[in-house]
Amino acid sequence: MPATIRPLAVALALCGTLFAGAAACGGSGVAQEAAAYIAVATPSPSTPVERRKFARTRFATNAGFAAGATSQWIVKPWKSGTFKKGAEGRTAALVKAGLAGAFAQHRLEAAVRGARGDPALARAVAPLTSGIDALKGLTSRLRKGDPSAVGSFQDAVKRVKRAGRSAGTPVMDKVPSPARLTPG
Repeated sequence: MPATIRPLAVALALCGTLFAGAAACGGSGVAQEAAAYIAVATPSPSTPVERRKFARTRFATNAGFAAGATSQWIVKPWKSGTFKKGAEGRTAALVKAGLAGAFAQHRLEAAVRGARGDPALARAVAPLTSGIDALKGLTSRLRKGDPSAVGSFQDAVKRVKRAGRSAGTPVMDKVPSPARLTPG
C-alpha cells in the first residue's frame, strides 16, 4: 500500500473494529458512548468582530500583494525604460508586466470583495470598483507603449491604499514571488 493511503486504512479499520465491538456488546448506550468519542465537532460561526478583523487582514494582504506586484514588475521597469522598443529584456519585462497586471487586478478585486466584511472599509472602498474594472486592458496598452497604462495602474493601487488608510487599515507593499504571478 502506498504510504499516503496506509494511515487512512489503519484509521478506517480501527473505527470499524470499535463500532463492531460496541454493537456486539448489545447495549445501545455503549454504541452511543463510542460514537461520542468519534463524533466530529461542528465549527461555530465567527462573531461579527472576528469577521471584521479578518476582513481587514484579508484587505491589507490582498492590496499589499497588488501594490508590490505593480511596483516591482510594472512601475520599476517602466521607469528604467525597459518597455521601450529596442531595450534589452523588453519581451521578458512585458510578459512579467502582463502577468503582474492580471495578478494585481485579481488581488485588488479580492481586496474590495474582502472589504465588504467591515463597514468602514466597505464605505471607503466602494467608489473604487469602477477604477479597478478599468484595468483590464493594461497588457495591450503596455505593448503599444501607452504611458498612461502604468500611471492608471499606479493610481488605482494608490487609491486603494489611501482608502485602507482612511478606514484605519494601512497597506504595506508585499512583493509576491514570480511563481505566484502565474495562473493556476
